Parts: sequence; C-alpha cells; structure tokens
Amino acid sequence: MPAPIATEAGAGNSASHTRRQVAVRLLPFLFVLYVINYLDRTNIAYAALGMSRDLGFSDSVFGLGAGILFISYVTLQIPATLLVEHWSARGVIGGSLIACGAVTASIGLVHTSGQLYLARFLLGAAEAGYFPGVVVYLTHWFIREDRAKAGSNFMAAIPVSFAIGSPLSGWILGHHWLHIVGWRWVFVLEGLPAVLLGIVALFYITDWPHQAHWLAAGQRQWIEQKLESEKPRGLSVSTGKVLRSRTVVMLCTITFFGYMTGYTFGFWYPTMLKRWSGLPDARVGLLGALPYAIAFVAMIVTGWDSDRSGERHWHAAGPMFVAALAMLGLIWWHGSTTVTLTWFALAAMTNVFLPTFWTIPPEILPRSSIAAVVGLVNAVGNVAGFAGPYLFGYLTTRTGSFSYGLALLMIAGVASGVAILLLPRPAELRAR
Repeated sequence: MPAPIATEAGAGNSASHTRRQVAVRLLPFLFVLYVINYLDRTNIAYAALGMSRDLGFSDSVFGLGAGILFISYVTLQIPATLLVEHWSARGVIGGSLIACGAVTASIGLVHTSGQLYLARFLLGAAEAGYFPGVVVYLTHWFIREDRAKAGSNFMAAIPVSFAIGSPLSGWILGHHWLHIVGWRWVFVLEGLPAVLLGIVALFYITDWPHQAHWLAAGQRQWIEQKLESEKPRGLSVSTGKVLRSRTVVMLCTITFFGYMTGYTFGFWYPTMLKRWSGLPDARVGLLGALPYAIAFVAMIVTGWDSDRSGERHWHAAGPMFVAALAMLGLIWWHGSTTVTLTWFALAAMTNVFLPTFWTIPPEILPRSSIAAVVGLVNAVGNVAGFAGPYLFGYLTTRTGSFSYGLALLMIAGVASGVAILLLPRPAELRAR
C-alpha cells in the first residue's frame, strides 16, 4: 500500500482513501455507460428473432448485419483513441454515447437488408471511440495495483449487458405498442438511454487528475506523481517502431482471435439457444441471462485476484481455454437444455479475459505509445468482430449446422490463449 499523503492532501487523507475516492467517482458511471453502449451494439442478437419472421432475413443477412458494424468501428479506432489522449476523454466518450443511441433507435425503422447494413455501419462509426477511449482513460487515473480491478469493474458491463438485455429484449419482443412490432421497440427503447447518459457524461467525466476539483490538491498531486513513477523505463523508442514490434503483433493476434470468439458467440448465442431448445422468445431471453451472470462474477473475481497476485498472463489466457473447451462441448453434446446452458456458461468465459489482458499493454510498452497501440490492437481485434459473425452465419447457412462455426471459435480461443502466454513479462523487460 502506498505511503500516507497526509502532508500533501490534508489531515485524515491517505493514498488508500484517494484511490477509493477515484474508484467510487469514476467506475460506477463508466460501468453504467458501457452496459448501455454494449446493449446497443448487441441487441440485434435478440431483435433478430422477430426480424427474421417479419422481414425474412436469412442467417447470412444477420451475420453480415452484425459484422458490418466493425468496418467503420475499426477505421476510426486509432483517431478516436488519440483524441482521448490528446484532446478530451469527456468529449469522445460523451459524444460517442449520444451518437450511438441515436443510430440504435433508427434501426427500428429498417425494412430492407440494405437499410440494416447502413444503420449498423453508422453505429460502428458512432461507437468507435468508447471502449478503447475508456481503456486509455483508465491509465490516466488508476495505478498499477488497481488497474485490473478497475478494468474488471468496467468491463463486467459486457456480461451484465447480456444478463440485463436478454430478459429485457425478450420481454419487449413479446409486446406490440401503437401497432408497432416488438423488435422495433427493442431498438428505440434501448437506444434512448444512451443519448441521455451521453449528455450527462459531457458534464460528469473529468479528463485528468489535475482537473479534478472533487479531489484535494495534494491528492491530485499524489496520483500524478504515482502514475509518472510507474511508467515503463528504458523503452523510449518511437511510436512507429513500437507499432511494428513483435509485441504489438502478438497483442493484435490475441485480440483478433479473442474478439472473434467473444463477439461471434454473443451474436449467435440466442439463435442457437432458440433453435436447440424450441422455447418461446421471452423464455430464451430469461435463460439467456444465466451464462452472463456467471461470467460477471468470474470477471470480477479474476480481476481482483490478478491485482492481488500481480500475475496477468494466466489470468487472461485461462478463460480463453475454458471457452474453447465449451465450444467443443457444444459440438459433441448439447442434448438437454440444462447441459446446453452449462456449456453456454463456460463459453461466456471468453469475456473474462478482457480486463486482465488490457492491463498488460501499459506494463510492457512506452507511455507515449499506449494510445496508438490500444487503438491499433483494438481495431485489429474488431476486424474479427466483422469476420467472425459473418463466417459463422455463412457456415451455418451452407451446412445447416452450427458445428463448423463452433469449431472455428474453438480454434480461435486456443490461439488467443497461447498468444497471451507468449507475451513478454514486465520483469523480463526490466532485466534487458
């Protein structure tokens, strides 16, 4: 634990108090924002159950509609992340949420596959700055021993968004208000909160510690000095050279295969559960929340244990191996709903690797390159966000079976886990 800072921040203040104060101020709000943001990105997975009936869209259409978001999302990753570092996290995060909510609500108006593709493409552009922006933003505020916990508390919004969105979307699907079918209301009712919270974010988020009037002057000084002292030393190379390094190639490999597993499973999970169980939409929505509720707990526990032990690599790779095993289980044995849900719960562990993995780049790369690297690595990973759902839909349409798509996800999960274990450790870099 850092030494007390009473002489800097006034009597009764301490480093631990400052760390708690920062966490309480920032993490719950960022968590809620990400729940809403992720819900807007993935609600098409449940709306598809109604859209396929009303609009006649095939699995290939939904695969392309789910994935096309990532073309614009990837294109704008690095510019948006650099804006967070060099302009304003408040502006990028708040603006992203407002645009995201507005575009999501507009998807409720689509009637053709072309309209769906256009809306999802625009949604990707709107969302581009949020996730990588927050990953960089957390490095502005949280010291090394708190970073995995902070990341897990923030990224736990991913399984929570599914756990909330599954029953909520399933319930909305079953209602027709004002002679408008339920799936259109899914987009409208789940898009508007993002607009409102984005406006709040423009006033609530503080870009840097030295701007935080809700902290005492000594507290602000302690955070900045502590973060400065933790910057990697002996790594003063150009950003261009860093981006071409073996380490960044490995980071890109990890996110490509890891995101392929996570995004594809998230988009196709409701459809698989629906077809294998034959349950009504509302029931699918309720049961669909269970695996992500378990993933939420696993994500929090993993982040806390990683900070406690100081170990990053196995905490990030382990969940990917578990998810790969679950994909194999779904191929060979999904007879009953109970067994299927068990495998789905293990497959949802693919989300658990994220918080710990994203603590690794700031520990092994120069501070001056972090924003560009995060933008690039997340962008490459999100290429798989396009390729994965589309390939899964294509394979399912061609073969009439989910097995080939699940085999693809199994291989991707193993590849991501192995690549994580091959990343350098901070101790190795210090010894060079």
